[in-house]
Amino acid sequence: MLVIGCLLLGLSSAVLSYAADYPTAQVNTTGLAVTDTEVTVGQLHSATGTMAISETSPFRPNSRYRADHRSWRCPGRKIKIIVEDGASDWPTFAEKAKKLLVKDKVAAVMGCWTSASRKAVLPVFEKENGMLYYPTFYEGLEQSKNVIYTGQEATQQIIAGLDWMASQKKAKTFYLIGSDYIWPRTSNKIARKHIENVLKGTVVGEEYYALGHTDFGSLINKIKLKKPDVIYAIIVGGRMSRSTNSPRPPASRVTNGHS
Repeated sequence: MLVIGCLLLGLSSAVLSYAADYPTAQVNTTGLAVTDTEVTVGQLHSATGTMAISETSPFRPNSRYRADHRSWRCPGRKIKIIVEDGASDWPTFAEKAKKLLVKDKVAAVMGCWTSASRKAVLPVFEKENGMLYYPTFYEGLEQSKNVIYTGQEATQQIIAGLDWMASQKKAKTFYLIGSDYIWPRTSNKIARKHIENVLKGTVVGEEYYALGHTDFGSLINKIKLKKPDVIYAIIVGGRMSRSTNSPRPPASRVTNGHS
């Protein structure tokens, strides 16, 4: 995160030399919270709700991100972090993003985890011309000048994983499961097309469950009946641990969720 914090400033040695001659107050025409001594950035993740299990690492007391941020410096400037809780609720993410950009005037925001939360805040960042650093992999099929996508997109992780299962495990049949929102559904659409058209395999089942769902007994029975070579699971959040700890049939399992 320190590296990201420094990168977002975009300060080359030439810029630093220029900044030394001209106070920030004279050259900062953006209105952002950047001064000669401090840069303010936002952090927007879920500290509460079903996605908290995935997104709370930066909030933990022993996290270096939280413990060291008061002493961070990017060439002479302290980094101030304003933390907001998206509460695992997409409208709340949009509301908090607007607050960070419009009220707090942050230079950038590190945040969102699910594609649904990213989609919710994207119109806000584009309208306010803010910068979002999205910290994890995603399904692709999106490009915005207001987002830095730091993780892999579909061809760099979904397809590669399926190719490995087919070549190394000789997998022919696949069961796709996921949480019911854009990331799992889009990812499984990409996966199904690759399985059927490229690997010449068969998708023997495809199931989706609402965020917060915890009872996977019927799903396990369906999987036992179909006997797939691979269970391709994109289940995210707090229920992920319950689904993966449930008794399951002897099949190779690939998890590709934000968990």
